[in-house]
Amino acid sequence: MGIIALVMAGGKGTRLQFEGEKPLLNVADKPMIEHVLDALRKVNKIERIVVAVSKHTPETARMMEKRFSIQILKTPGKDYVFDIQYAIKKLKLNTVLTISADLPLVTSEIIEEIIKRYERCEKPALEVAVPVKTIEKLGLIANHVFEVGGRLLAPAGINVIDGRQIDEMKLDEEVFVVDRKEVAVNVNTLENLKVAEHLLSHLT
Repeated sequence: MGIIALVMAGGKGTRLQFEGEKPLLNVADKPMIEHVLDALRKVNKIERIVVAVSKHTPETARMMEKRFSIQILKTPGKDYVFDIQYAIKKLKLNTVLTISADLPLVTSEIIEEIIKRYERCEKPALEVAVPVKTIEKLGLIANHVFEVGGRLLAPAGINVIDGRQIDEMKLDEEVFVVDRKEVAVNVNTLENLKVAEHLLSHLT
């Protein structure tokens, strides 16, 4: 099954108090989005990578095309979910793995594990979630929380979707809990950045 990876890189990143574009924020001396691209490139089942940008990230778009020769798609920049739907429909994607550009700790092994779970789940969508306890152990706060089976979870910013069903009102989905710090740190604040830098220094 060939999968298209859709990297969402259109956010403003206002909470970071960073004058540049959020995907280009340096984490361990490398733009945050580059960490994500490095992980995706090592996954055999990823057929192609597309980076979804917006009016907020023109420098990111230029870097993707000139330095990495990666296809970009300019989205309306309305909100995260709307832009995912827009990109999937615009590009007529079938199986697509969506991932936020602010996950610099993600690894190819974790992405492969997520794809394998999607292939087994027999549902059109898979949402990756992290236990809130894992996020709190890192000294961070989960902004969006939901409950499954009495367990408090937070979205990790990674999903696998059957794009052919994107127009459905609500896709039947499986929640895949990945209890790993590598997907528990979305770099949205300065505190997140400090934790990501610290963890990367110990993982490399």
